[in-house]
Amino acid sequence: MRNLDAVLDEIRACRACAGVLPHTPRPVVRVFAETRLLICGQAPGRRVHESGLPFTDPSGDRLRDWMGVDYQTFYADRRIGVAAQAFCYPGTAPKGGDHPPPTRCADLWRPQLLEALPRMALTLLVGGYAQAWALGGRAGRNMTETVRAWRDHAPDVLVLPHPSWRNTAWLRKNPWFEAEVVPYLRERVRGILAPSMSAHSGESRDPVL
Repeated sequence: MRNLDAVLDEIRACRACAGVLPHTPRPVVRVFAETRLLICGQAPGRRVHESGLPFTDPSGDRLRDWMGVDYQTFYADRRIGVAAQAFCYPGTAPKGGDHPPPTRCADLWRPQLLEALPRMALTLLVGGYAQAWALGGRAGRNMTETVRAWRDHAPDVLVLPHPSWRNTAWLRKNPWFEAEVVPYLRERVRGILAPSMSAHSGESRDPVL
């Protein structure tokens, strides 16, 4: 098993996409040896690229609301980690929005990083690109189909739409997500972050799917 600190040092020093990205690579990853809940988004946005801290944007506010955690807990509790599908901001597409995350990043680093995180209890796959890479043939034909089948991947994995403002219309069109998936997510997060968990080796009982 690779040492986590060594893997993180290599990731943060990675320049594999230098000359391909429209800016100097700046890998953003935030995980710890204590991490038990891993958030896998798609790639940092421009604001995260500038701050170096994941989800410091309106998408992060919506994600924290879904999870039922506040800003301080999200960044202070080392049981919560963030490692996107790609670690560097891919740049803005000509028609708006960001470019897709380059697959080379996940292929190069994700297996090593996951191997160095043996205490994982829950992975949140946020957005279609993260779901397609992690689930492979188990992913649906599109993000909506994958998220509708969220029970097929729980309790170790939970699939979510991206919390971007661009998905506000999707959320209105699919009210079942906030009615069914969000309550389950909040209960699952509470179980992982419960203070008693640090004193017991056993896992808390999973909520009903």
